[in-house]
Amino acid sequence: MVVIADLVASRTTPDRAALHRRVVAVLEEANARFAPVSLLRVTVGDEFQGAFASLGQALRCTLWLRMALLTGDPSCDVRFGLGRGEVSVVDAERGIEDGTAWWVARDALTGVEADAERSGLRHRRTSYRVALPAGPDPALVEALLILRDQVVGAMSVRSCRLLLGVLEGRSQLELAESERISASAVSQRVRNDGITALVAAENLLEEV
Repeated sequence: MVVIADLVASRTTPDRAALHRRVVAVLEEANARFAPVSLLRVTVGDEFQGAFASLGQALRCTLWLRMALLTGDPSCDVRFGLGRGEVSVVDAERGIEDGTAWWVARDALTGVEADAERSGLRHRRTSYRVALPAGPDPALVEALLILRDQVVGAMSVRSCRLLLGVLEGRSQLELAESERISASAVSQRVRNDGITALVAAENLLEEV
């Protein structure tokens, strides 16, 4: 399972070098947390890629990555193309790979960018394509990703921070202290903003 990602509207950032450093730091943390089979790495410009052992792991990591980048800078959003297919190593020394998984992941990334131009789907950030008839029905995965992106896209920055904290296993008391609000306020946001349902769905999908 491979992932190709790029930053949304990165060309408008006033300090691209600082943005690059931030992305690299977040990718290093993601590699430590999720142990992808092919490490997440910046490839060119504002793009990065990696490979995972399973769809569930890729989905969990992409959600974490988006939250980690957004909570550090609300203008630093990212979109993802996920692809299932064959992967071949073209140049092991330089880490260059090829294969149908990468081709369909690129198609997914291009497609999700086009979808986001439609007003009703402006929150679209993640898409999944397959080149091999294996794994779950891609239409079902796409349906989930449309809904996931809609929930996340409607969240405030604070709710994104809370979602990130829940994904990382922090308690509501810890989150309340970091946000300087009451534990009951955290609990209310977690329930009302769809964080509980979103994390429950992610936990189920992690086994896919």
